Amino acid sequence: MNWSRAKTILICSFLLLNLILGFQLWSTNRSNMTEIASDTSGTLEELNRILHSKNIRLADDLPTDLPKLKVITVKFDDSIKPGELKKLKTPLSPNAILGKGASKDIQSQSEIPHFELYQLDSVTSKDGVSDFLFDQLYGKLPLFDVNVVLKEQNGEITSYRQAYGEVESGVEQAEQKLIPAQLAVRSLVDNYLSEGSIITEVKLGYHGQPYNSQTQPMFPHWRITIDNGDIYYLQAFNGAVESPQKGSDMVPFGTQDESKKAEDTGNKSK
Repeated sequence: MNWSRAKTILICSFLLLNLILGFQLWSTNRSNMTEIASDTSGTLEELNRILHSKNIRLADDLPTDLPKLKVITVKFDDSIKPGELKKLKTPLSPNAILGKGASKDIQSQSEIPHFELYQLDSVTSKDGVSDFLFDQLYGKLPLFDVNVVLKEQNGEITSYRQAYGEVESGVEQAEQKLIPAQLAVRSLVDNYLSEGSIITEVKLGYHGQPYNSQTQPMFPHWRITIDNGDIYYLQAFNGAVESPQKGSDMVPFGTQDESKKAEDTGNKSK
């Protein structure tokens, strides 16, 4: 028996089998991707139909990126007191950090610690004429509850409040699939929004329930903003919806103690 020839035939057979299995795997993945794209298209068509039937307008493009995300735990910096209003030694010009030419370099040169890690939140900043709110970022996603609030006076930014936290790296959490933006909007349209509403923004970020603790778990949420000022948070894993908030009613993380103390002081003085 020619063992050399038999060995060559055996190797070629294995190579051919690997090619066949590889093609089948590629074909299956391509088929799955086609089905997902088809389902997304169908969901979007159905959403547009329902929006039209209820005269609800979507003024913002729906996000199409759908990364896998995990629950994060944010540990707040004790040295930065969120409820404390701090004066700037050198007032800032709003145009320098809010204008079209604004950059992270300008933020990094300011007196505000870690300010280059924050991004202007155009939705919540509209609620106050003299307040500008910035969200801290984790990667490219905002932490909706961890903010810097800039206070304007006489055309200059003269003071600020800040919350700052770091995401703990030792906490093991598995990444999970998210509910697509169109399904999140569909849930609100079906169950919460009245006819004639206008959805002004749909944004993905992290949000948590504030309580008195140095660490806070935060879940991925779709933040959906309505033209009347209502802000809905829809948990991006299971679709749970929080009662709507007004942007001006939201209490930043870390300020609950100060609010409670002020309330208790007021009650004692009565």
